[in-house]
Amino acid sequence: MKPPGKKLDAIDQLKASLPPRRVARAQAQADQEIFRIRLSELRKKTGVKQEDIKNFSQSSISRIESRRDMKLSTLIQYLDEIGMGIEITVFPRKRKGAEEKLLVRK
Repeated sequence: MKPPGKKLDAIDQLKASLPPRRVARAQAQADQEIFRIRLSELRKKTGVKQEDIKNFSQSSISRIESRRDMKLSTLIQYLDEIGMGIEITVFPRKRKGAEEKLLVRK
């Protein structure tokens, strides 16, 4: 819903014209693309080159950073190799106002 007095931009107009399931599917695809971009940005921000990562070949790193999906264990190992950690939080999706969150891995 748009705030009163604010015009819809082109993206909002497109979203409003499409079925909600299609918008959700497009958003999921966009989120995956953003995830791939962020992996390579994380590595670059830490000053690590692909060839500097010990337990992966340069081609493996390239594949990991362009993957749509990967095992959590691979992600954890990749992040560990570039000197980063991961924190996973789980929460109920269907409950309104659910403040329950559980830290799974840090």
